Amino acid sequence: MDVELLASRRNRSGLCFDPRTKLAVLVTLAVLILGGSFQTAFYYLPACFPFLMLLASKKWKGAGVYCGVFSVCLLLQEFALPHISGIPGYLLMLVVVMPLYFSPSFAAAYFAVTTTTVSELVAVMERLHIPKQVTIPMAVMFRFFPTMMEEWADIGDAMKMRGIYLRGGKAASILEYRLVPMLMCCVKIGEELSAASLTRGLGGPVKRTNICEIGLHVQDIILLLLCLLGLVYQVILWVRW
Repeated sequence: MDVELLASRRNRSGLCFDPRTKLAVLVTLAVLILGGSFQTAFYYLPACFPFLMLLASKKWKGAGVYCGVFSVCLLLQEFALPHISGIPGYLLMLVVVMPLYFSPSFAAAYFAVTTTTVSELVAVMERLHIPKQVTIPMAVMFRFFPTMMEEWADIGDAMKMRGIYLRGGKAASILEYRLVPMLMCCVKIGEELSAASLTRGLGGPVKRTNICEIGLHVQDIILLLLCLLGLVYQVILWVRW
């Protein structure tokens, strides 16, 4: 499967982080952004978490893209925005501020999605005592979208084989030839994934066993302590405000 929402195999290269640690980093960054900590210099320390996690897992491309985007936006904010006023200044601020303050969350989400398997997700949710009414739909959802993307690509290949393109006066047929098969595939995919999840015992009354090895290690404890420090700092800011 070329396009996946969650990893099929566990990442064996570099350091491995517990899914709960990834979730804690996501929550911490979201709280800091919504709480207004991005307006202080302390925000840049938690913003380094996704970069360090990507480096530790040897995801060089993701770490490089995130570092480049964040660094360019930070330099533009510090040296370009103070000297530009008017409508161009507002437009530049919109282009710079949004990636600067939300790219850490996107990078952390990218890391969590690409390094966590569905089995690990289910194991963690069971470890956190999350109800099955939430666990089963999420497990099905995280397999539904990549399968749907694969079917979309197959439909596109079938259209090309039959000479159906956007040009040549056949643009009106695109909706029919793409959407109708896609809707039928979505219904079939949903039924098959639901049946597969129930076959694996996700809806059974007996507690399932899981071979996934999840647990907190040294790197997880360090990141969790740093996340706790960030949340405490945010609470102090709220008290002062």
